[in-house]
Amino acid sequence: MIDKQKNPRALAVDILVRINKGAYSNIELKQTIANSQLSQLDINLLTEIVYGVMQRKLTLEYYLTPFIADKSVQDWVQALLLTAVFQLHYLDRVPTRAIFNESIEIAKTYGHKGTRLFVTGVLHAIQRKGLPELSEIKDPVQYRSVKYSIAPWIVAQLDAQLGEEKTEKILASINQPAHQAVRVNTEKVTVANAIDKLGRLGYEAHPSKVAADGIRMVKGSVANTELFKNGTLTIQDESAMLVAEAMQLNTGMTVLDACAAPGGKTTHIAQKLGETGSVLALDLHPKKVALIKANAARMGLTNQITAKTLDARKIDEIADDETFDRILVDAPCSGIGLIRRKPEIRYEKSLQDSQNLHKIQIAILNAIAAKLKKNGIITYSTCTILKQENEETITDFLTLHPEFELIQTLTDKQIKASRSEPYLNIYPDDFETDGFFIACLKKRA
Repeated sequence: MIDKQKNPRALAVDILVRINKGAYSNIELKQTIANSQLSQLDINLLTEIVYGVMQRKLTLEYYLTPFIADKSVQDWVQALLLTAVFQLHYLDRVPTRAIFNESIEIAKTYGHKGTRLFVTGVLHAIQRKGLPELSEIKDPVQYRSVKYSIAPWIVAQLDAQLGEEKTEKILASINQPAHQAVRVNTEKVTVANAIDKLGRLGYEAHPSKVAADGIRMVKGSVANTELFKNGTLTIQDESAMLVAEAMQLNTGMTVLDACAAPGGKTTHIAQKLGETGSVLALDLHPKKVALIKANAARMGLTNQITAKTLDARKIDEIADDETFDRILVDAPCSGIGLIRRKPEIRYEKSLQDSQNLHKIQIAILNAIAAKLKKNGIITYSTCTILKQENEETITDFLTLHPEFELIQTLTDKQIKASRSEPYLNIYPDDFETDGFFIACLKKRA
């Protein structure tokens, strides 16, 4: 019998079933690992299987379908078979015998004799016949959807908006491992000092080529280090670090962060404002506001940051017109730019979701526009790469608000400085970071 708490493959099946019911992969993995009795080697295998299956889900389902035909398969059996196919096809270092034996044992533990025989039969049929070829898919959008494991509507949207060549480059990048990056709290140390401290702890790290305050980790997590706990470092993607850079902040400014949780950009803004500046950080949900406060406290920035529970569309309740020097709207979005790091996004979202989010984004921008001082700047950002949530949102806002003009989005390292448009699009293949959009809107005097 399988001891689940010590078996990474069994735990992977449990996690995948919960993810398919709406749980978040990163949270499920973190909690499962904390409650398990796994060695570091097994933790690595568990993580690789869970993320691997989520990243390759549509591909794996295509491979598996001929072997289960029209049979009604329980969720956990489907998840078990997907983990087995993933290991067989993508993990060359794992012996086939080990994959078969472990999968059959899990079937025996979780189910009855019939389930064990079914799983055994499917695995041996795969070994005997081999997996179906992707070339059998004739529709070009469906082919790339299955090859790269991403919803067909996303492929079609990217084709239409960016062209097939750029879409192909993006899709080819999204199943590569996500880099971990950290941002340096420059109130405490320099980037060079932080890299030196990480080196002494045995980490290999390099200055980010994208963000001035960023460091890219070669491997390993800093979450349990004293440097993270004492607020010297915080975990943040390099693309996200560009937002505060683009805001053209000066010490002493008053800033509104309208959609602030969990507070990564809020704290970055605060460290650029110095002790005389202030940030009002808003979020809809009390639990998320608590995260903003916790991050501010960890990084020693509580004096500059005030966090409140409020829908930014109701900003009139707490702020007068022309209160803020800068406003950040890091808007609710489909998150399509994060699909390398959060693979479930590529299956959960729909085109209708994206179109509905556009309306919410416009409503937030409309609500906060009057709160900006003349000559002030609204920085609008998302972690999606779809134009209806990015360029089209900006175009619609400017139509409604002629008192604003679109200005060049500037970054410290002059990212994509030769681009023809004033806003900044970062795609997942550009720098192996998250996809991001940043635009800056200046209020006329």
